Amino acid sequence: MIQPMIIMDTPLHPYTSDEIRETVEAQRKFFRTGTTLPVKWRLQQLRKLKAAVIANEALFEDALAEDLGRSRVEAFLCDVGPIIVEINEMIRGLRRWARPERHFSGLMCFPSTVTKVYKMPYGVSLVISPFNFPILLTIGVVAAAISGGNTVVVKSSSKSAACTAALKKFFAEVFPPEYVTLIDGGHDVADMCLAQRFDKIFYTGSPSVGRHVMAEAAKNLTPVALELGGETGNWAVVRADADLRDAARKIAFFKLCNAGQICINVNQIAVAEEVAEPFLAELKKAFVAQIGERAEENPEYPKLITPGAYDKCASLADEYRDRIVFGGTGDREARRYSPTVIYPVGIDEHIVQHELFCPLLPVVPFKDAEADALMETVADREHPLAMYLFTKNMRWASHVMRTQQYGGGCINEVCIHMMVKGVPFNGTGHSGMGAYHGEWGFREFTHPQTVLRGRTFWNLSLREHPYGGRMEKLKLAFLRKFER
Repeated sequence: MIQPMIIMDTPLHPYTSDEIRETVEAQRKFFRTGTTLPVKWRLQQLRKLKAAVIANEALFEDALAEDLGRSRVEAFLCDVGPIIVEINEMIRGLRRWARPERHFSGLMCFPSTVTKVYKMPYGVSLVISPFNFPILLTIGVVAAAISGGNTVVVKSSSKSAACTAALKKFFAEVFPPEYVTLIDGGHDVADMCLAQRFDKIFYTGSPSVGRHVMAEAAKNLTPVALELGGETGNWAVVRADADLRDAARKIAFFKLCNAGQICINVNQIAVAEEVAEPFLAELKKAFVAQIGERAEENPEYPKLITPGAYDKCASLADEYRDRIVFGGTGDREARRYSPTVIYPVGIDEHIVQHELFCPLLPVVPFKDAEADALMETVADREHPLAMYLFTKNMRWASHVMRTQQYGGGCINEVCIHMMVKGVPFNGTGHSGMGAYHGEWGFREFTHPQTVLRGRTFWNLSLREHPYGGRMEKLKLAFLRKFER
């Protein structure tokens, strides 16, 4: 049985470019031995990873409490539990996902009859993980890379220092460094990693850094997956016919989660002005019922990741101080800022033109009869990572969900679309590229290789010269027949 580890405070290792290059080279040498290719071996590693996560649940929860002020329930709900579910799905499905596809080669390829598509790992992968869900968005992505048969270098966030320390010792205990290893440090270390030639890069974070990752990856033509936040924010739209209490309760829960530091969180609400006042009343009641009058004094309420993040949030709140209708208080020493509702906010104001990543919640009123015009404005901006609609008009909601560009979303619900098994989690445009979770993660870390099995007899000379003279009509007749 894997025993939980004790994490001691240790200084960050001062990495050099040569050290990181040697790490990558060691992983490439190990990958080329073919050890990671058999599905049976990958399954063994996934089971080992799952057992280690379960054994170190308390360790991760303590680290999340230190970095983000998470309660044990929220830490398990949002980080530890989903990892176990994700790995279970991989263990159950991997043999089926990795099975080569068999195709009929077609008459044009006669006498070959069999073509196979193999799902091959990329090789040495780099996973750059964020601070907001440092356990889930590190181990979850590593599990996808393992399922695909890759080796992994992890560069975790320096902002979530306790989680990074826990993860570094965790991976060192579970896997050899030539298979999976974690490198800590700041942006300079991340750039040292990006300067190496990896075979696949998976980055989770902001669009601005995503651009930098893509630019560096392009130097080696390395394929990338980017899971980014919505650059102009994820909308929740509350129509006049919505169940206001239900919508308020769900939005309040989600905004409290991780103090709003979630890439798919509600960035701003658009509410029909006909029901704006009763909705705001329900929203305030929901916040008070779930966290109390002063959230910053509740030890269950998560904290912002750094003093700088707190100051940015507080400064923006002060800018809209005269329109704060709930919250607007905080405790800088504890890094907790209360959920803060700002109303009314114009749809073109700067607070709804960028991702907030904090507990501020601007509310934009609109005329319910002009809901389609509202959605046109949303569509004109950068594609969000998530969209949430609250309405009883399923025809309208379904039309919007089928025609808008966004990563994923819900009707009359928030966030739990990402917990459904068998479906992808992804963004589009400024909210990302690539997809993962379950089989989609396996696909993200593998590339299809098509292999046709030829024959040494019955080979026709149709493709060979000469093409002219008396053979021209005969060859064209055969070719046109095959292409029908």
